[in-house]
Amino acid sequence: MTNKNFNNDFPTVLFVQRRLPHYRVPFFEALKRELISRGCNLRVLHGLPNQEELLKNDSGVLAWAESLPNHYFLGGKICWQSFHHQSKEADLVICSHENKLVFNLFFQYFYKKTKFALLGHGANLQGDANSLREKFKRRAAKKADWWFAYTSMSLPLITGFGFPEDRITIINNSIDTQVLNLHIEAIDDIQSIKNALGLSGSRVGVFMGSFYHEKRIEFLLDSLLLIKNEIGDFEMIIAGDGVQRHLVEAFCAQYPWAKYVGLVKGEEKAEILAAADVMLNPGLIGLSILDAFVGAAPVLTTDCGLHSPEFVYLNHGVNGVVSIDSLQDYSAAVVDLLRDSDRLAAMKTACLQSSKEFSVENMARNFADGIMNCLHMPLFRKLY
Repeated sequence: MTNKNFNNDFPTVLFVQRRLPHYRVPFFEALKRELISRGCNLRVLHGLPNQEELLKNDSGVLAWAESLPNHYFLGGKICWQSFHHQSKEADLVICSHENKLVFNLFFQYFYKKTKFALLGHGANLQGDANSLREKFKRRAAKKADWWFAYTSMSLPLITGFGFPEDRITIINNSIDTQVLNLHIEAIDDIQSIKNALGLSGSRVGVFMGSFYHEKRIEFLLDSLLLIKNEIGDFEMIIAGDGVQRHLVEAFCAQYPWAKYVGLVKGEEKAEILAAADVMLNPGLIGLSILDAFVGAAPVLTTDCGLHSPEFVYLNHGVNGVVSIDSLQDYSAAVVDLLRDSDRLAAMKTACLQSSKEFSVENMARNFADGIMNCLHMPLFRKLY
């Protein structure tokens, strides 16, 4: 292994990823810098996605990362990803908490000389907590020396299956939004953007994400009609793609005030966020909330119970709104906010403040804190 920043006198952390999405690359770069400053080496190992994931076209490139062969079985439901050889030089191994990663289980139960940590939510928040799959996942989750929890929402899930709180680090999961922020700051003529999109109304909503069941696309489209009925010049931008795209395309073809712009990235994403007043997402809230914060577009959602851990970043009444899970209540919440200019302006300011709090740099610092604490603690798996 050749790495100009590798110091044989430092402890070594082995971070194993089944695959490397592009949005994780800035995090690993930041974590490496943070750990080097604290006298610790970082090695990142990753494999390739399965056939279904390849269709997402979201793989990233990390020049100093190391390739690790993946062997998929049962249509990608099981993955054998051995890091036995690489772990011999590690003081700590970090892996994701996924049932499909079979070699992790061997390491958790039989490799007790090297510290082992898990990264994840603590549970599948969209799954059945009483299923055999989730019960097994909880049991295996205790076979770790440390836990890195995505957000504070994950903490009670992890302590709930008997893992000690003093061995859990909340990392505040994030993505790099610096480039998006620079694109938005460079915009000086929002009206031109609205003109290019064919927007002429005084209030604009945006949806940005994937079109699948948990996002509740049909609920969103139905709510748009109720909002439009109350605010005559309301307009909507819908960005994204997915299996329910036909619903969005049919809706926008019928109602010209709703614009479907496809999947957007980079400057185009920045322009759409700049043109919007609010982000509407009545279904699952995940990392897209960070885009909304950077774009100063308060998120309006429901208490639908589908959300990912990043949902805790939404502070109801401060940087967003969580309504009762009904079409009427949600639509009314959107209308009320759009009609209250002062309240909307205050929420936009709060969004920008939140964008600074939940950054990939802070995530890397939190992660490094947990790594150093873990390295200085005794093995936990030997204690029970």
